[in-house]
Amino acid sequence: MLKLNSSFRSLASRSLSTRQLFYEKRGKPEKVVQLRTIELADTLAPEEVLIEWQAAPINPADINQIQGTYALRPSLPAAAGLEGAARVSKIGSAVKSVKPGDQVLTSYDIPGTWTDFGIYDQKHLIKIDNDLPIEHAALFKVNPPSAYLMLKEYAQLNKGDWVVQNCANLAAGKQVIQIARILGFKTFNVIRNREDLRELVKEMKDMGADEVVTEEELYDKKKKIKMPRAKLALNGVGGKSSLYLATALERGGCMVTYGGMSRQPTQAPTAPLIFNDISLRGFWLMTWIRAQKDVSALQKMYADLSGWMKSGEIAPIPMVKRSLVEHKEALAEAQVKFDKKQVFFMKKQ
Repeated sequence: MLKLNSSFRSLASRSLSTRQLFYEKRGKPEKVVQLRTIELADTLAPEEVLIEWQAAPINPADINQIQGTYALRPSLPAAAGLEGAARVSKIGSAVKSVKPGDQVLTSYDIPGTWTDFGIYDQKHLIKIDNDLPIEHAALFKVNPPSAYLMLKEYAQLNKGDWVVQNCANLAAGKQVIQIARILGFKTFNVIRNREDLRELVKEMKDMGADEVVTEEELYDKKKKIKMPRAKLALNGVGGKSSLYLATALERGGCMVTYGGMSRQPTQAPTAPLIFNDISLRGFWLMTWIRAQKDVSALQKMYADLSGWMKSGEIAPIPMVKRSLVEHKEALAEAQVKFDKKQVFFMKKQ
């Protein structure tokens, strides 16, 4: 783990400088996050690994953690960033799990990816496919596993079955569309209206979306849009949108809530809860990770996802490439523009 209060260790001998985005108080990310340069130790303990970060996205969880509303609240001052991909630069004398050049992620509960270099204990590194392109690897840790698990863990879906989801134009929703297509499921996707609606709908259908409607169309009774009966609904919005998803569930169906973009409580219809035995579940990737007794299920999931990405069956998520010095603009846009992911690339592109 990082040695700096969550920080880097302090030794008399230092030689490697690294830029790092951090915050000393919680609040609006674009106001509290700062860029600083720190020094890393020039020697590694036997179990330690020096990694060089390649790219790291800004996710809703990052925004919430900096604001102080996320489940994981690191002590302050805190290094920022929960996801990203890195390459191993140097290893300690007792390190066996990775070697220089390997592509790695860090453990799910360790922040600090918005930086150039970091020193970690080998047990906190996760080796991934070396040939996975950085556009996939940087965003590999959170949304693809979340979409994969939500599609597999909460309903017994067969080919041709429908999945209904809101928040479908965000990164997680686009992963759901593509993985569902690969597995033979159909998706009914709800998004919010926007100026570039036609282009967005085309992009989503090119990914494999079967139906795409706006919330406004869905709520307009004159449109008479009929949602398909579904075994599984995926809710990242809450509020009225979640009520419509839950209403579409067939007997025994399940609505999984993984986000609350509307900041309104999740809603569900009373009659289907009582008479159709529908269920409401919550999903947090950390809960699944912590429940694993060994790494076999994680490795199987990573192998499936990597294979689909390398074959082109899963396309890279559209992104805006940013440098660390552009953090204020990137953090501000990440909170209002959701069709493209803001991603820090540590080296000049």
